[in-house]
Amino acid sequence: MKLIHVFAGILWLALPVLAGSGMQESTAKEGPGEYIYRKAGDKDLKAFVFHPVKAGTKERRAAIVFIHGGGWSQGSPEWAFGRARYYARRGLVAIAVQYRLSDQKSVTPLEAMEDTRAVIQWIRSSANWLGVDPERIVAYGWSAGGHLAASAAVFPDTTTKGIHSVPDALVLVSPALQLEKDSWAKRLVGNRADIASLSPVSHIRKGLPPTLILQGNEDTVTPLEGARLFHDRMKAAGNRCDLQIFPDVGHMFTPKGTPDNGSPRPDPKVQALAVEKIDAFLHDHGFLK
Repeated sequence: MKLIHVFAGILWLALPVLAGSGMQESTAKEGPGEYIYRKAGDKDLKAFVFHPVKAGTKERRAAIVFIHGGGWSQGSPEWAFGRARYYARRGLVAIAVQYRLSDQKSVTPLEAMEDTRAVIQWIRSSANWLGVDPERIVAYGWSAGGHLAASAAVFPDTTTKGIHSVPDALVLVSPALQLEKDSWAKRLVGNRADIASLSPVSHIRKGLPPTLILQGNEDTVTPLEGARLFHDRMKAAGNRCDLQIFPDVGHMFTPKGTPDNGSPRPDPKVQALAVEKIDAFLHDHGFLK
């Protein structure tokens, strides 16, 4: 479990997965703006913001927030920079997020969940100068980051008045949604909390944001069972949830027959199709023109 979570973000967003999108990714390396969105003890947590090149100074754009995988214990916002540049070119304000990584001692997924909620609130409170529409924020997470994105919606901040932490849409790739069956998550949480209390699939309610889940049917790390159960419970609660199942691929679209519990080797055709599905979802819900 741990290995795949650690490597899960490296290849998925670093690869040029623009086939079928109608555009080529430039080789230019536009640098993001770097901002501290919160202090956690002595640690500054940063958001890396990519603005559309031709964005008008007064135009409010939809935002897409990338939450990397890595088993809640490793990873970097840089893993999302390629995908962030892609969506900035599509006209969104794209933000790659740093969060506290578990040290298997004092820092657990609970802190990462807290940081994810905080960055959504920071974007809303900073919407004017970021040029963001505060009611059009997508949280895009993969693997363990999919858990954090979903948790921002399912387990919102109820202590900060006036600025809510719930994203306006969710894009979840090979997400960890059923933590009751995740031995690595249980190990990281330890005795800090009942693992079921952190499991999105067990806390679905009416009024959650529209969600797209992209999942391989051969996934051995975050199995299809969790994604399907999350989808079914979302629909039963009256929420919009689309589940796109890709046959013959495992975690992060690793082809069947190749172990998916190590560094992923996603099938390029499936990966490109996934990008098309994500873009269509964002277009249908008014985030992409």
